[in-house]
Amino acid sequence: MSGFVFIPMHPSNNVAVFYKVTLMSISVAGRPLDLPPTAFPHGDYGMTLDSSTVVMVLLMAPWALFSSLYLDGCLSIIPCLAETLRRDEARWNHIIGTSIGHTAVGSPDNGEVIPAELAHSLEYVVTVGFGTPAIPQTVVIDSGSDFAWVQCKPCDSSECDPQKDPLFDPRKSSTYAPVPCDSGACRNISYNEGNGCTGEKLCGFALSYADASNSTGVYSRDKLTLAPGVAVEGFRFGCAHGRGGWDNMSAGLIGLGNSPESLVSQAAPSYGGSFSYCLPPTGSSAGFLALGRPSDTSGFAFTQMHPSDHVAVFYKVTLTGISVAGRPLDVPPSAFPHGDYGMILDSGTVVTVLPAAPYAALRTAFRRAMAAYPPAPPIHPADTCYNLTGYGNVTVPGVALTFLGGATVELYNPGGILVEGCLAFSGLRPDNHGNGVIGNVNQRAFEVLYDPVQLSVGFRAGAC
Repeated sequence: MSGFVFIPMHPSNNVAVFYKVTLMSISVAGRPLDLPPTAFPHGDYGMTLDSSTVVMVLLMAPWALFSSLYLDGCLSIIPCLAETLRRDEARWNHIIGTSIGHTAVGSPDNGEVIPAELAHSLEYVVTVGFGTPAIPQTVVIDSGSDFAWVQCKPCDSSECDPQKDPLFDPRKSSTYAPVPCDSGACRNISYNEGNGCTGEKLCGFALSYADASNSTGVYSRDKLTLAPGVAVEGFRFGCAHGRGGWDNMSAGLIGLGNSPESLVSQAAPSYGGSFSYCLPPTGSSAGFLALGRPSDTSGFAFTQMHPSDHVAVFYKVTLTGISVAGRPLDVPPSAFPHGDYGMILDSGTVVTVLPAAPYAALRTAFRRAMAAYPPAPPIHPADTCYNLTGYGNVTVPGVALTFLGGATVELYNPGGILVEGCLAFSGLRPDNHGNGVIGNVNQRAFEVLYDPVQLSVGFRAGAC
């Protein structure tokens, strides 16, 4: 009987045929509903266990709160693919618009390696420690952002989103300090973070993301622990006392972009400014974030990194060709963005975004190779989806990306090509001739090495 969980059964004073128990609470995605136990039927009016009834029937208050966690058939705190791709499209439209507008298997021997994992939201997270003593915080890693922030106390449920970790309380950290509003660090973020001196003479920040999520609070400094005994002292980050629209249960975000505010730049005195990560293809596999350049890079295929003349935060490469099932697409290299209008490598975007002509050729070739499988309705912006239910073995055609200098990357198959049955690529409008984006699905299982000093990006297959 050791495998059972027992609860009391309530004898019925009215109808003896029914078996009744008392329900105390309901959690959705690990988050308990904000309801007292008295909101559920109890005693002789408890919950009847009935094997012939299909759905659970709740009283009005529990049902209203439970149903409020759903949005268009998706959990609003763990978004479905349609909601994830809607936000993804908003993100890459913003990234491209911003750029144009400014017209662990085989873990590396880097200085420090931090485990990374795939979250339900198709973003990637690591767990690091903030403060002294170090409080574990699970944060999204984002190579397309340059700012770091976590939710901090005080921050009640009406001001902050739910997260899996306890809120960081700066008042309990012996190494915490707010950044003075008249400091150079505060002035450095004023150009794009909407910050300024608050009435308390603190450096405030206000971030607004393309998917309508946001974060506001106080720009701060504290010890950031990457691993036992390894830390970045005086790490600058946003201590958020209000945020909205984040539904991935993370505590915040750490930017890896190419600017002074990012973790990479702040840790550069110790690790030299290079970093790499391997994004695991499934939630059950392990990846990593590594600071520093490996001493042995013989397993990498390298291409040139293009410094941005407009937005320094982005890392850009030039894509020159794509192959499907071993056959190159009939698209000239000039059809792909190049130079300052190259492809932006972004761990925070899910699908890869191509110019209209290369994407049309890719879609045609891929659909031809997948003709044996029934199509499924598109999930915008993904327009090539398949119903693979019931297929024990699915043969997905290989897709390879070729970069400037000849570096060719065979995408992990199928997890680096398909996302929930949809081709993990999308196309820009024909009149949009700006940057493209290489999303995180295509980067799965590769160690992607960023070296801003040598202006190179390397890819090592089978790293996680």
